[in-house]
Amino acid sequence: MAIRGKPPTVFSYQFQSSLCSPTSSPSLVNGGFFKSKAQRKPLTFRLSRSSSKANDPQDDYLIDAPVSAGDGFSFSGGKYSDGPNPSDEWFKQGKFVKAYPVGGTGEKAKDPIFGLTMGAGSQASGDVFRWFSVESGNADNPTVILIHGFPSQAYSYRKVLPVLSKNYHAIAFDWLGFGFSDKPQPRYGFDYTLSEYVSALESFVNEVATNKVSLVVQGYFSPVVVKYASKHQEKLNDLILLNPPLTAKHANLPSTLSIFSNFLLGEIFSQDPLRASDKALTSCGPYAMKEDDAMVYRRPYLTSGSSGFALNAISRAMKKELKAYVEDTKAILMDKNWKVRTTVCWGQRDRWLNYDEVEDFCKNSNHKLIELPMVPICHAFKCHLLTKIPVQPLMQLYVCEVSPAEIKIN
Repeated sequence: MAIRGKPPTVFSYQFQSSLCSPTSSPSLVNGGFFKSKAQRKPLTFRLSRSSSKANDPQDDYLIDAPVSAGDGFSFSGGKYSDGPNPSDEWFKQGKFVKAYPVGGTGEKAKDPIFGLTMGAGSQASGDVFRWFSVESGNADNPTVILIHGFPSQAYSYRKVLPVLSKNYHAIAFDWLGFGFSDKPQPRYGFDYTLSEYVSALESFVNEVATNKVSLVVQGYFSPVVVKYASKHQEKLNDLILLNPPLTAKHANLPSTLSIFSNFLLGEIFSQDPLRASDKALTSCGPYAMKEDDAMVYRRPYLTSGSSGFALNAISRAMKKELKAYVEDTKAILMDKNWKVRTTVCWGQRDRWLNYDEVEDFCKNSNHKLIELPMVPICHAFKCHLLTKIPVQPLMQLYVCEVSPAEIKIN
């Protein structure tokens, strides 16, 4: 006998936000916080079995699918309308690049809490990992690879790509564990250690570029890229570091990110899309995001629990390895054998990485420093572009809401 129950109806709230100037008024609304209006609407969850006929590899990322992805942590919902949204439009611009072989025994991943076999989103997609990548410009032009920070996505470079495409072959990608790229369960093919990321980056660069490239990287992933660059100087034209951790004070993750490394509490918070995405992105600077953009960053955490589990693993790896990698970064960039043209671009309103000792480091290492006193070059905001900054003979890099008077080049 089969019993069919009436699907339960719960209520969600839609928040509409606008980006407000942090200096125009002392009020909360005009102080850089979200201006929100809650709208109550029914959200129905359907309890049904996943269909096995969906063979499209892109189906893993359809947040609006009627059923769970099957890992026990997914949500069948999370959209605000049936119309086009920035996440869908961004996904259409990209493609999957296969790079870096899957490690392990090939055993199916199981969730760390219940021990149940997880859905496709938490499994390795094959023998080689898939990286979501968006390219712009003629492939015959010099290649510039744009690398997002922790915990962001390639989407943060969406406004840089069309600008660079005029003279360069620009590529932005999601790291493994982020955005639309593969997010295997830790210990099932990828453990999210920094050394693995160095090797994985090498594989990706070799896959997308045969000639020399220039790298632009932001934040806490900078030491990974510097480590890669130290092993492949012959492959690089230029290296541009956006607010990289360079000093002993930078060697610890902020509490907003380190919380995800905590036992149990980290697992809980990483499955909360607002805490894993919104809070992590908006706490690093004084600006707020538009709701449409926030939904793009939030979407992976709404789609599957695999994003949260990857966030736990990366946070733990950073907490364990970041200090040594920051020390290595300093040593590499100060080494007399370092030949890659390097520029440090620093937004001084970054709440996570302070400016102390950065100027002295650049002087001692003889690297160009570009200061942006009124700007936080942080994960979500570095690409709301208004002003171009000449960086070496490489390119004109567009960074955060600044005017020429706010730029200081040392």
